[in-house]
Amino acid sequence: MAKNKNQKISRKKILVSALIISFVMANFLVIQKQTFAQEEGSINELGQEIEQRKKEIEVLQKEIDAYQEQINEKQKEAKTLRNQVAILENQIAKVELDIAATEKRIEETNLEIQTLNLQIKQKEAEIDQQKKKIAEYIRLIYQNDQVSYLEIIMLNDNFSEFFDYLKYIEEIHNDLKGVLDKLKTHKKELEIQKSNFEERKRQEEELKDKLSQQKSELEERSTGREILLVQTRLTERQYQNYLYQLQLEQQQINSDIITLEKKIREELGKKEKEEIFRELGPARLGWPVSPDRGITAYFHDPDYPFRYIFEHPAIDIRAYQGTSIKAAEGGYVAKIKFKGDASYAYIMLIHNDGLSTVYGHVSGVNVKEDEFVTKGQIIGATGGIPGGIGSGNLSTGPHLHFEVRLNGIPVNPLEYLP
Repeated sequence: MAKNKNQKISRKKILVSALIISFVMANFLVIQKQTFAQEEGSINELGQEIEQRKKEIEVLQKEIDAYQEQINEKQKEAKTLRNQVAILENQIAKVELDIAATEKRIEETNLEIQTLNLQIKQKEAEIDQQKKKIAEYIRLIYQNDQVSYLEIIMLNDNFSEFFDYLKYIEEIHNDLKGVLDKLKTHKKELEIQKSNFEERKRQEEELKDKLSQQKSELEERSTGREILLVQTRLTERQYQNYLYQLQLEQQQINSDIITLEKKIREELGKKEKEEIFRELGPARLGWPVSPDRGITAYFHDPDYPFRYIFEHPAIDIRAYQGTSIKAAEGGYVAKIKFKGDASYAYIMLIHNDGLSTVYGHVSGVNVKEDEFVTKGQIIGATGGIPGGIGSGNLSTGPHLHFEVRLNGIPVNPLEYLP
């Protein structure tokens, strides 16, 4: 009699335990749904803000494209003073819009990051919920496994109750399988969301770097405009004469480099120096300064601010004033033009395979003519600040003007750099 009573108590414990678990889980789900609803509301609000930023960026992009069209049209016109001022004004307006668009993109990316953060928290809470469910189901299964089928038959008054009990056990197992499947799905989704989060963070950093470069570009364009506005005080005839003198100066620099290189290569053909060159090996150029801060002007760049004077035969690598310049490859110091004043200063190196490199707007020199340098050796310091040492007349900000020449003719440096 006592044994039968204990068996009935055991059955009641199992059933009561199941009811308590169901009640607790139901309450937990209600709280969880309320939390998820709040987070879902926040996610929706962020989504609306993201859409708003996208629309604002679209409007700015249309304005940017319109300015670019005006710049392209102006660049086809005659090289008059008024035309050059108009080009610079349009370029400055375009860069200002570029900055505004980038700032909007940073805001948009930041909102996406916030959204992903909420989604990750939501998914982690769902996983936590599934884990709690699994723990409770395992507990129930364990409790039921302690009772044999014979005991269950004896505990129930008829076979109908016995089969109900078996069905109840089967439902617990099915529920457990369903929860485990959900857990796997949630974990995969969480991994994807975390990956997206990292990608957005990387994009945000890239956009911030881009913004910094655009602000530097705006400063440089504005300086270029100031230089040109000084020139606008001249008459058109005086301006054309000034323009002609600058063009002659650039042509002379180019001619000197070509003539000098040809002469020096003949000298280097002598046995002693030829052996040194042979030891240097094939020319494999490296960056003379880090390109991390961006390139402000490309080879034959249509947006080069002084294109009305000459085609840009180099790339301009943004660098702080006084940054160390490294030899792009081992070679011979063919020419150093440096007076220590504001006139244009440069260093020219001659390498194997018909290549030579020119480093312009230098504010300091660490080598001498008629000596050999190794790859990566510091040969000077960058300049470019208007009116600064070695800057010359055609510079709007600190950078390195870097030329690569093949048999004396300028070629695109980016095709020779890693």
